[in-house]
Amino acid sequence: MTEWAGWFGITMAIIDLAIKVVAVATIPHNRRPSSSLGWLLLIIITPVLGLVIFLLIGSPFVRGRRQLVQERGDKMITSRAAALPDVPEAGRLPDGLAGLARLNRHLTSIPMLAGTSHGLYGDYAASLAAMSAAVRDASSRVNVEMYAMARDHATEEFFDAMADAVRRGVKVRVLYDHIGSRKYPGFKAMNAWMDAHGIEWHQMMPIKPLHGRWRRPDLRNHRKLLVVDSEVAFMGSQNMIDSSYLMPANLKIGRHWLDLNIKLTGPVVASIEAVFALDWLTETGESLAEHVRQPGADPGGQPMQLVPSGPGYRTMPNLRLFTALIHRAQHRLSITSPYFVPEDSLLEAVTTAAYRGVDVELFVSEEADQFVVHNAQASYYEALLEAGVRIYLYPKPTVLHAKFFTVDDVAGVIGSSNMDYRSFGLDYEISLLGTAPEFVADLQRVADGYRGICRELTAQEWAARPRLQRYKENVTRLMAILQ
Repeated sequence: MTEWAGWFGITMAIIDLAIKVVAVATIPHNRRPSSSLGWLLLIIITPVLGLVIFLLIGSPFVRGRRQLVQERGDKMITSRAAALPDVPEAGRLPDGLAGLARLNRHLTSIPMLAGTSHGLYGDYAASLAAMSAAVRDASSRVNVEMYAMARDHATEEFFDAMADAVRRGVKVRVLYDHIGSRKYPGFKAMNAWMDAHGIEWHQMMPIKPLHGRWRRPDLRNHRKLLVVDSEVAFMGSQNMIDSSYLMPANLKIGRHWLDLNIKLTGPVVASIEAVFALDWLTETGESLAEHVRQPGADPGGQPMQLVPSGPGYRTMPNLRLFTALIHRAQHRLSITSPYFVPEDSLLEAVTTAAYRGVDVELFVSEEADQFVVHNAQASYYEALLEAGVRIYLYPKPTVLHAKFFTVDDVAGVIGSSNMDYRSFGLDYEISLLGTAPEFVADLQRVADGYRGICRELTAQEWAARPRLQRYKENVTRLMAILQ
């Protein structure tokens, strides 16, 4: 028995050493230094458990069929837009932004096009009503893509509008994220209801091991978009679900989500529809290429560019756009992000802007809905405050879920992407870059409204926080970079 125990101990020591040696040689490959260090620390502390976790969630990229479909879709977009310039011929961009438009196109295949904004929707009910009205006006097709979707008292009008559209002969297609939606009440009933009313629906990134469908569980499709007749589109941060997300804990404390959507027309709608078509192809195998409108010129529109990102893109297009724009700031930078857990380059861009004398402000929730994210985000406040960034806390229990930022009066971005590791590497997102003065001004007016509601976090207040809070911040910050 003693001899067996001795050999077992030697074997485990060899396995332990082998795991560490292999990890040191393989984990840093094509990975951010902070992420590499986080994974290596986990594996050094707990080699076997760390290896198992790494094998489960260690790769942030899709592979196999999904990767091939992504490549096929990118080639198709490139082909269809080949005759278009990087920037609309009628568009006049501020200095330096034409290069960003070329960067975005190089990374995503999508050129900058013209578009017209028909307003921002910061009121949850008004946004749902506007989307429902657009669907009721549909004459040929409705394409819906949401991270979280539920048929409830708030969204019932939208679902009824889709059913009415089907009865008129309109083709209605729905994509929703499997994990992002399945936990909400009425999930199975929603699917049965859509079946009964002729709505074609599919789940994105499904996790169904009994049906042979398994992948890294935290790779999700976080996009939110609606395209009607290839003419009208909505996109932003709002999911198709009640603003309480129907959870008893939220209802008990009166927690609701505050979002921001934008309504668009013009050639840029073709970019949004192309993203939907690629996601539809990925999940169903059916090509919608012939239904996507060919993008063209619109002399009366504003310069806009859609930037998709996610596990299918190995270059993190949203992160590169965000950091490049922030480095462009000269006078004012306003950021609204519900989950601000910045990658190293983004943190350096934001703090460098503040050190350069740019007026930098960050709007976040006073209390986020997720423990890990809330504390990981808080771990960056000290560095931000030291640099001179003004942090505004939106009063709890509301979750400030809008995702946008503006740079001076020359550029603005709105979409589904947070400024965190998840949105840069794990979630499929869409972001819309706009450079027209009125586009930027509309976004800034929303931020100005938040400022009147928020309270500012001071360096003195933050320095006085309890030691336990500091400990939670440090631990969750390490967890956040394991991606």
